[in-house]
Amino acid sequence: MSTMFIGIILILGTGIAVLLVFVIKSVLAPKKIETIQKLIKNGKYAAAIKQAKSLTAKNHRDAEARYLLGKAYLAEGKSELALMEFKAVNTTAIFSKIIPESEFRKTIAHLFLKYNQPEEALKEYLLLIKLEPFQADHYYQTGVLFEDRENSEQAIQYYRKAIETDPKHAAAHAALGFLLYRAKQTTDAKEHLKLALQIDTRNNKALFIQGKLQRESHDYANALVSFEKVLRDPEFKQKALIERGCCYLEANSIEKAILEFERAIKASQDETSNDTLYARYFLADCYEKKRDIDQAISQWEKIFAKKRNFRDVGEKLSQYQELRSNDHMKEYLTANRDAFFEICKAITTQALELSVREISETKSGCSIIAVENDAEKWRNVRKMPRMIMFYRDPNLIEDSYLRTLQEDMKKQSIIRGVIITSSGFTRTALEFAESRPLELINKDKLEQMLASIEFFKSS
Repeated sequence: MSTMFIGIILILGTGIAVLLVFVIKSVLAPKKIETIQKLIKNGKYAAAIKQAKSLTAKNHRDAEARYLLGKAYLAEGKSELALMEFKAVNTTAIFSKIIPESEFRKTIAHLFLKYNQPEEALKEYLLLIKLEPFQADHYYQTGVLFEDRENSEQAIQYYRKAIETDPKHAAAHAALGFLLYRAKQTTDAKEHLKLALQIDTRNNKALFIQGKLQRESHDYANALVSFEKVLRDPEFKQKALIERGCCYLEANSIEKAILEFERAIKASQDETSNDTLYARYFLADCYEKKRDIDQAISQWEKIFAKKRNFRDVGEKLSQYQELRSNDHMKEYLTANRDAFFEICKAITTQALELSVREISETKSGCSIIAVENDAEKWRNVRKMPRMIMFYRDPNLIEDSYLRTLQEDMKKQSIIRGVIITSSGFTRTALEFAESRPLELINKDKLEQMLASIEFFKSS
């Protein structure tokens, strides 16, 4: 047998062997994939993972094996490992009966969201919209992601598209209602919230925003009911408790407001969150209104420890700083109604040397009508009354307050007025008083007056 003949036989034999291997692989590989699918279907995830790993070890580009490995990981609760496999599959973008594109993209989008990769999730939902334009939820999820990026304009467009695709998509109505509410488009917001609740009476987002709209229109009774309905939802519980507290606070039901804000603080999962800080801030406001300044300071200090620049907490602490060393000012700010009246009468008679004729309570302190004290000197002269306003609110007095006060004085035929405050006056208020018969007494002067009166010397 010639050498050439032997060579031909060897070449043919090698070719047949290679072809045989290819045929065997072509037959066995699908069977292995089918076996893995059956193992997953039957809940035998560990075995499925083992076989899928065996295939990916031989060929790391085997997209079907990687996809099934990801599915098995996901079924076992190992979602982070599943995401790694799905990312590898996503690079090939080759889909089949084993890897259905729609199911794959929905799953990986959900995992991207779970592991805080919203940009990647957004890409998937935009692809899903092209793949399944008839699915309203794809538009809705895209809207949510744009809303999270604070792109309200785009979010509104996708929420509207979701509603156009499925008019009964309650979540889209609720989300659109919320954004329209924020955009001050109240009428349209109410309409979408109403539709959301008609479709799904337990749509908590719609109930919560409905409550906020009711609170804004001072419909506190119905607002409290709306907020009550969402308290079982962890996403809204703390926010709803804060809103309930604000309803009571605005209705001047301070004790009930305190209970709601305390519940909101107890419901906190994060002491540094804005919701928790706001709950403490409003709670401090309640204590301040009750003249329980020590409790208010305690809440402000807790806020300050977490976020130093939160609203006006730093200013509040500064304003009340002297309470720890100035007992007179503390008494002025925290005294009950009767004791406060006595302090104000003492300032009027002793520091201002006037005689008190009338005293009445005001929202921020009290009002005294007083006249000159020297009876002998002014025996035959009609005594001109003065209006003395005592103010113990921490906010600076604005010129608008002085304008209103002067109008009230005119109605009572009172020309001269004195405004005494534990805080201070705005620049515009000082300018307004310059050319008018109004004497402005700030915190520093008040402290001197308090130190001079017999009320504290005798106590």
